Amino acid sequence: MIKNETKVRVRYSETDQMGYVYYGNYAQFFEVGRVEWLRTLGVTYKSLEESGIMLPVLNLNVNFTKPAKYDDLLTIVTTLRSKPSVKIEFDFEIYNENQELLTTGYTSLVFIDMKKNRPTRAPQSLLDKIYSVN
Repeated sequence: MIKNETKVRVRYSETDQMGYVYYGNYAQFFEVGRVEWLRTLGVTYKSLEESGIMLPVLNLNVNFTKPAKYDDLLTIVTTLRSKPSVKIEFDFEIYNENQELLTTGYTSLVFIDMKKNRPTRAPQSLLDKIYSVN
Protein backbone atom coordinates (compact mmCIF):
# COMPACT_ATOMS: atom_id res chain seq x y z
CA MET A 1 0.00 0.00 0.00
CA ILE A 2 0.96 3.65 -0.27
CA LYS A 3 3.50 4.96 2.29
CA ASN A 4 4.58 8.44 3.23
CA GLU A 5 7.25 9.75 5.59
CA THR A 6 6.85 12.98 7.53
CA LYS A 7 9.39 14.54 9.88
CA VAL A 8 8.48 16.44 13.03
CA ARG A 9 10.67 17.78 15.83
CA VAL A 10 9.45 17.26 19.39
CA ARG A 11 8.67 20.57 21.05
CA TYR A 12 9.22 21.17 24.76
CA SER A 13 5.48 21.66 25.29
CA GLU A 14 4.84 18.11 24.01
CA THR A 15 6.84 16.52 26.83
CA ASP A 16 6.04 15.61 30.41
CA GLN A 17 8.11 16.10 33.58
CA MET A 18 10.31 13.14 32.63
CA GLY A 19 11.23 14.79 29.31
CA TYR A 20 9.31 12.17 27.35
CA VAL A 21 6.60 12.94 24.81
CA TYR A 22 3.28 12.88 26.65
CA TYR A 23 1.32 9.83 25.49
CA GLY A 24 -1.70 11.87 24.38
CA ASN A 25 0.40 13.70 21.78
CA TYR A 26 0.90 10.60 19.65
CA ALA A 27 -2.63 10.97 18.27
CA GLN A 28 -1.55 14.39 16.97
CA PHE A 29 1.58 12.89 15.39
CA PHE A 30 -0.63 10.32 13.65
CA GLU A 31 -2.87 13.13 12.42
CA VAL A 32 0.14 14.95 10.96
CA GLY A 33 1.09 11.71 9.20
CA ARG A 34 -2.44 11.24 7.78
CA VAL A 35 -2.74 14.85 6.62
CA GLU A 36 0.63 14.71 4.86
CA TRP A 37 -0.17 11.26 3.39
CA LEU A 38 -3.31 12.75 1.80
CA ARG A 39 -1.38 15.82 0.67
CA THR A 40 1.04 13.64 -1.32
CA LEU A 41 -1.99 12.51 -3.33
CA GLY A 42 -3.05 16.12 -3.90
CA VAL A 43 -5.90 15.92 -1.36
CA THR A 44 -6.28 18.05 1.75
CA TYR A 45 -8.63 17.76 4.71
CA LYS A 46 -9.78 21.25 3.80
CA SER A 47 -10.74 20.16 0.27
CA LEU A 48 -12.57 17.11 1.63
CA GLU A 49 -14.55 19.29 4.02
CA GLU A 50 -15.28 21.82 1.26
CA SER A 51 -16.71 18.93 -0.79
CA GLY A 52 -18.97 17.95 2.13
CA ILE A 53 -16.94 15.08 3.59
CA MET A 54 -15.49 14.85 7.09
CA LEU A 55 -13.31 12.10 8.54
CA PRO A 56 -13.82 11.48 12.26
CA VAL A 57 -11.67 8.85 13.96
CA LEU A 58 -13.39 5.56 14.79
CA ASN A 59 -10.45 3.74 16.31
CA LEU A 60 -7.01 4.66 17.65
CA ASN A 61 -4.44 2.16 18.83
CA VAL A 62 -0.94 3.04 20.06
CA ASN A 63 1.90 0.71 21.08
CA PHE A 64 4.85 2.27 22.87
CA THR A 65 8.29 0.65 22.62
CA LYS A 66 10.66 3.50 23.51
CA PRO A 67 9.98 7.10 24.49
CA ALA A 68 10.39 10.04 22.15
CA LYS A 69 12.13 12.94 23.88
CA TYR A 70 12.36 16.69 23.67
CA ASP A 71 14.10 17.91 20.47
CA ASP A 72 14.09 14.46 18.83
CA LEU A 73 13.57 14.61 15.08
CA LEU A 74 10.90 11.99 14.49
CA THR A 75 10.01 10.24 11.27
CA ILE A 76 6.35 9.30 11.03
CA VAL A 77 5.79 6.53 8.49
CA THR A 78 2.14 6.44 7.44
CA THR A 79 0.85 3.48 5.43
CA LEU A 80 -2.59 2.98 3.96
CA ARG A 81 -3.70 -0.41 5.29
CA SER A 82 -6.24 -1.27 2.56
CA LYS A 83 -8.31 0.35 -0.15
CA PRO A 84 -10.85 2.69 1.44
CA SER A 85 -14.57 2.07 1.28
CA VAL A 86 -16.74 3.73 3.93
CA LYS A 87 -13.72 3.87 6.18
CA ILE A 88 -10.02 4.43 5.66
CA GLU A 89 -7.34 2.72 7.78
CA PHE A 90 -3.73 3.70 8.42
CA ASP A 91 -0.76 2.06 10.12
CA PHE A 92 1.95 4.21 11.69
CA GLU A 93 5.55 3.77 12.74
CA ILE A 94 7.50 6.48 14.51
CA TYR A 95 11.30 6.42 14.45
CA ASN A 96 13.92 8.64 16.06
CA GLU A 97 17.04 9.99 14.35
CA ASN A 98 18.91 6.75 15.13
CA GLN A 99 16.25 4.83 13.18
CA GLU A 100 15.02 3.19 16.39
CA LEU A 101 11.36 2.21 16.26
CA LEU A 102 9.67 4.09 19.10
CA THR A 103 5.96 3.68 18.52
CA THR A 104 3.51 1.90 16.26
CA GLY A 105 -0.14 2.70 15.82
CA TYR A 106 -3.31 2.31 13.85
CA THR A 107 -6.27 4.55 13.11
CA SER A 108 -9.52 3.99 11.28
CA LEU A 109 -11.65 6.89 10.14
CA VAL A 110 -15.10 6.99 8.58
CA PHE A 111 -16.18 9.12 5.63
CA ILE A 112 -19.19 11.18 6.73
CA ASP A 113 -21.53 13.09 4.41
CA MET A 114 -21.75 16.39 6.26
CA LYS A 115 -25.23 17.27 4.93
CA LYS A 116 -26.78 13.94 5.92
CA ASN A 117 -24.49 13.33 8.93
CA ARG A 118 -24.29 9.72 7.78
CA PRO A 119 -21.45 7.43 6.67
CA THR A 120 -20.75 7.48 2.96
CA ARG A 121 -18.37 5.83 0.51
CA ALA A 122 -14.92 7.27 -0.07
CA PRO A 123 -14.98 10.01 -2.71
CA GLN A 124 -14.28 8.63 -6.17
CA SER A 125 -11.69 11.35 -6.74
CA LEU A 126 -9.67 10.03 -3.78
CA LEU A 127 -10.04 6.43 -4.94
CA ASP A 128 -8.87 7.41 -8.44
CA LYS A 129 -5.72 8.97 -6.98
CA ILE A 130 -5.03 5.91 -4.82
CA TYR A 131 -5.53 3.53 -7.74
CA SER A 132 -3.25 5.62 -9.96
CA VAL A 133 -0.39 5.19 -7.46
CA ASN A 134 -0.76 1.41 -7.15
